[in-house]
Amino acid sequence: MSRALPSFAAAPAILFVTATRIGDAVLSTGLIHHLVRTYPGCRLTIAAGPVAAPLFRGVPGLVDLIPVQKRRYAGHWLALYRRIALRRWDLVVDLRGSALAWLLLAGTRRTAGKGEPDEHKLVQLSRLFGLAHPPAPHLWTLPSHDAAALRLIPPGPPVLAIGPTANWPGKVWRAERFAELIARLTGPGGPFLGARVAVFAAPHERALAEPVLQSIAPDRRIDMTGEADLLTIAAALRRATLFIGNDTGLMHMSAAVQTPTLGLFGPSPAAIYGPWGPHSAIAQTALSYRQLVDAPDFDHRRTGTLMDSLSVDTVEAAALSLVSRLNVAA
Repeated sequence: MSRALPSFAAAPAILFVTATRIGDAVLSTGLIHHLVRTYPGCRLTIAAGPVAAPLFRGVPGLVDLIPVQKRRYAGHWLALYRRIALRRWDLVVDLRGSALAWLLLAGTRRTAGKGEPDEHKLVQLSRLFGLAHPPAPHLWTLPSHDAAALRLIPPGPPVLAIGPTANWPGKVWRAERFAELIARLTGPGGPFLGARVAVFAAPHERALAEPVLQSIAPDRRIDMTGEADLLTIAAALRRATLFIGNDTGLMHMSAAVQTPTLGLFGPSPAAIYGPWGPHSAIAQTALSYRQLVDAPDFDHRRTGTLMDSLSVDTVEAAALSLVSRLNVAA
């Protein structure tokens, strides 16, 4: 059965239900980009988790942005249904795989299911629309975000962007290793001699980012651990020459704005969640994903970092290879 999207006589009304987590939400933006290009003038309603929802404020054709706050007993789905049930939808896309799409008055429905083992999320998502090639993630910033990013990262020497935190300790490469890597890349003989270094982290992650910040000379340090909104962060990442960071939503945001991106992986599968695009690369721990998560004592709720078999030498080599491949100049 063909999964190709239908033609519509007029600008269609589209409901797009996407992820709670920032990384998954960013990966879904490729499908939205495809919809915007396929149906010029479409009217988009996007429902997403409250943390990820701000990512979509700049989407062309957006008429409604609905934060979906999780509730007990799946009450969030009932609340969303009540808000949208009286509308007639030309197309409903539900990446959460709920029953919602089948309860609405809709002409065409697409709901996500499980992908194949070790299949990248974007390959899985592309099947919803019958696409031969996965659509690359894409973030839309508004002039206000670009202006705010310009204030945060004004014109000057090149910027090496660093993402030293993660949503759980197992994925966090140690701060002292980030510090050593920065010294190598921005010091004598490095490709970014004298570059500024922007350290990105959420406000509640400040303690994790602080040792990295303190390792950078004050005149070259850019502290991006403040309260900036997600699209301002995206616009700031766009101003960077290279991003290096743990497997996080921030990493996917960097790749989505076409900044050369090196993602660091260990206890999360790079084959499924690696940054997407020819401007991206990964560096992995010497111990495989399976060796890490199948260990008898593994418990993601209690583990410390599982990234120690990823050396500074390995990350530096991967960064130099990416810089050389893309001809990135400092």
